[in-house]
Amino acid sequence: MARRVQTGSGRLSRGLLLLWALLGTGLCHTGMEAEGFAQENRTSPPMATFNWTTQFVEETYSNITQRCWEIFVDLMRNVTAAELCEWKVISRPYSFLQACLEDWADQLHYGYPNALAEQYIFQSHHRYFHNCTQEHPVYFDPPEDVLLAMIIAPICLIPFLVTLVIWRSKDGKAQP
Repeated sequence: MARRVQTGSGRLSRGLLLLWALLGTGLCHTGMEAEGFAQENRTSPPMATFNWTTQFVEETYSNITQRCWEIFVDLMRNVTAAELCEWKVISRPYSFLQACLEDWADQLHYGYPNALAEQYIFQSHHRYFHNCTQEHPVYFDPPEDVLLAMIIAPICLIPFLVTLVIWRSKDGKAQP
């Protein structure tokens, strides 16, 4: 059986992921000093203001989704090839990927579903689940000529049988 990795608190991992994203994009600057804010002025140091342009949000979301994908791939390393189509085994990594993509889109007000999240979901299906089939076969409609024959045959057979019943019942002899 494949080794399972226990993930910690969801809040902790999301917090670490946010910290990683902020450090990776250069939003957190350490070593900055607030000068000229004396106690008697009763003013606060300046707060970081972010210009949340569309390009910045897309870049941030792109970095975060890449990290979500890397974590998903790492979780999928623990799944054997025989277990790839068992929902009980893959539901945790797959649900993590979906939740990570959706939660970060919501936090960044990026909108979900979006093209980037869809790309990662399709990539996961193509890479891991392309050989999975459904337990029950999918039935398709028969070709049109076969379908017409199956519809017309009973329709034509019914008047013939009615005629046969009426013809046999007109015979005055008692049936044994």
